[in-house]
Formats: sequence, C-alpha cells, structure tokens
Amino acid sequence: METTGTARRADEPGAQRRRTGSGRAHGKAILLGEHAVVYGAPALAIPLPGLTVTATATRRPGTDRITFAMGDPPRTASSSRGFRALVAEFARWSGVDGLCADVVIDCAIPQGRGLGSSAACARAAVTALADLLGRRLDARAAFALVQASEKVAHGRASGIDALATGATAPLLFRAGTGRELPQASGGLFVVADSGVSGATRDAVELLRRRFERAPHARDTFVGQVTDLTDAAVRDFTRGRWSDFGARMTANHRLLREAGISTDRIDALVEAALAAGALGAKISGGGLGGCLIALADDPGRAETVANALSAAGAVRTWTVPAGGGTRHAH
Repeated sequence: METTGTARRADEPGAQRRRTGSGRAHGKAILLGEHAVVYGAPALAIPLPGLTVTATATRRPGTDRITFAMGDPPRTASSSRGFRALVAEFARWSGVDGLCADVVIDCAIPQGRGLGSSAACARAAVTALADLLGRRLDARAAFALVQASEKVAHGRASGIDALATGATAPLLFRAGTGRELPQASGGLFVVADSGVSGATRDAVELLRRRFERAPHARDTFVGQVTDLTDAAVRDFTRGRWSDFGARMTANHRLLREAGISTDRIDALVEAALAAGALGAKISGGGLGGCLIALADDPGRAETVANALSAAGAVRTWTVPAGGGTRHAH
C-alpha cells in the first residue's frame, strides 16, 4: 500500500479541517467460486447496488480516537477487530496521526448472509474518513484498506468481497485481481435469505482443517471449481443461461460435499430448481446465509422467488445479470 510520506497530526494547521465526510458501498453475491478462490481458483461475483451501506465521519474535539457505530439508534462497533485493523491501516495510508472522529454506518445489507456486509461497511467507513480529510481514495488503496479489515474479520480472506463491494459490473476475480465483465442480458438472479446467519470464519476453518488432512481433496476441489468457473464465465458473457445454471448447480454439489451447505439451504436449492430455476446454489461464506438461483425471464424469476418464500426464505431479491437489485420480496 502506498503511504503519503511524513505523518502529520490531524490538528496541525496544514491538515484538512472538514467537519464531516461521507462514504458509500454496496453488497455483492458470489455466483461461482467461493472458498475455492482462497486457494487460487477464480470466482465470479455480481454487485448488489440496491443493498447499500453509507457512512458519515464527523470530526470531534480531542485526538487519536476513531469510534464506529451502526444502526438506528447507533450502537457501538468500535470493539470490532476488523475496524481496529482498518483504523491502523488508515493511519498508515493517510500519514495523519491523532484524528478524532465518530463514524456512523447505516447498513441495509443483512449481516451474516454472505452478501459482503463486513467488506461494504469497511469500504464505506474508510471512504468517509478519507473524505473527512479531503483525500481521494483510489481503487488500489481502497482495496488494500478493506482487505486488511477483512483478513482480521474472516481469517483467510480472498479479496473478492473487498473488490466486489465497490464494483459497478460483474466481476471475475483471479489471483488477487479483478476484471469487470461485459454487461450480460437476459439472465436474472434470485437471491434468497435462508433466515439463518452464515459463519464464514467457521467455514473457512472447516475447509482448512479438511484440506490439511487430505491435500488431494483440496486439489480436486479447486480444480473442479476452476473448470466450472472458467466455463461459466464464457457462458455468462455469451448469454448461455441454461449452461450457466447447470454449472451453478454443479458448484453447489461440490460445496455441499465439502460440508459448507446446510439442510435448510439444500431444501431451498431444491425448491428453486423445482420451480424452474436454471440453476441454484449456496452463495457466500456458507453454513447458513443465502442461496442464489438463475431464471431466464422476469416471469420465471417471480415464480422462483415465490417458491423460495413458500419454502421458508425470509426475503428475496431479483438481480439482473448485469448487476443492480430490481426488487425485494
């Protein structure tokens, strides 16, 4: 990460004296590749700009204390290890010591659902702090700062959430870098909340222990997911939605066999497929959270969303393949 050189205190005359700063980010959904991406496989994600996070940073009297609060009314989140890491990295990046500010975060992304809430909150917060100092946070710096927080929050973080929560188009993530894909047309993704919080850190640790015991299982898993994702990217950019859906379902089977899914998620996947979805799978960290299903037209998407609600999903969102949440149920 690049720094600004010699540090200066926030109360020095040369430091910016804005009263407030603001930041914004959004959710994301992984279409294929979660968990395997940690071990070098590619992953494909779409932004969910309808699920937003905003943050406001307000300068306060005093020195060297940045607090974080979330919700309405705000509740403190300053004890979060991820936010503590974010503050330390932000001080190094900005070169400003002694900043005293309150950061209030308004998060519309359901937490613990694999939709990128922790990365989006970190991105919105650090963007607000940079804005408070009158500084431009470029894409490279934003990624590095958010990723520092994510590594502490989730243990082993691939970086896909840190990128996708600021992306404006579908994103292919490979080997630590992201590439936005051409806007596809025709496909609609239905994201469904199972109503049960996921456990990303636990799922990452579960897989780590499993792969330590059986390295061949890791190699097989990563190889199969890589093949599926590479093929799915070609399907996605060419609008071959039937083929893309089949690869989603195949990816779900691999995640289920790896112990990342749950009976509730599996039942919702089956409900989506029975309602005519072209494919369906768990999405995100696993052990709960959300699933994502694919439909090829708005009518089918509504049928799938209704079937998922009837099967126990607590809410659904329909997302065009190019990104952009259309509506929620």
